[in-house]
Amino acid sequence: MRELKSEEGDALDGAMRDDYEPFFGFARACGMRFKECVTLRWSEVDFGTRQIVRIGKGGRRVVFPITPAIREILFPLQGQHPEFVFTYIAIYGNKRLGRVRGKRYPLTYTGAKTAWQRLRANSGLADFRFHDFRHDFGTKLLRDSGNLKLVQKALNHRDIKSTLRYAHVLDEDVAEAVERLAESRKKSRSKLLDAG
Repeated sequence: MRELKSEEGDALDGAMRDDYEPFFGFARACGMRFKECVTLRWSEVDFGTRQIVRIGKGGRRVVFPITPAIREILFPLQGQHPEFVFTYIAIYGNKRLGRVRGKRYPLTYTGAKTAWQRLRANSGLADFRFHDFRHDFGTKLLRDSGNLKLVQKALNHRDIKSTLRYAHVLDEDVAEAVERLAESRKKSRSKLLDAG
């Protein structure tokens, strides 16, 4: 399990190409799998119902909420491509591929993988895999909600055993909990002394 630290997130943001920022921001904000992010189509995005509905891993229907943060990422992308949500701007022309320099094209699986490898290298995060965005999302959602079933649904896990991997406890979480307990005891003792 790998969780993204705030300084690592800053390093990724600082090394990112502008045209890829919505794609990687979306992956970070929703915890979807790489392929689910790359192939996201406008027909699967419904701003009216505030849901993304698509077929995910194992042919299962995935419903993901369009939160204000997700809407902020997706809404401005409308009109960049008629079918696919995430696009990039061609830096070089390529006659064989029909690419014109400066024009927008939908992300491809291979192109997004290459962009990810470059981003990792340029940000100094060689040990952070794309799938770690999913781990980061699951871990933080579980820490915030304390609800394993909610995280299972958000990550579209068929089996709760898969979600249990996110229930690991970080050393800093233990330290914070121990400190809260000590502070609570200190306050209780202080109240007893004041009352006596």
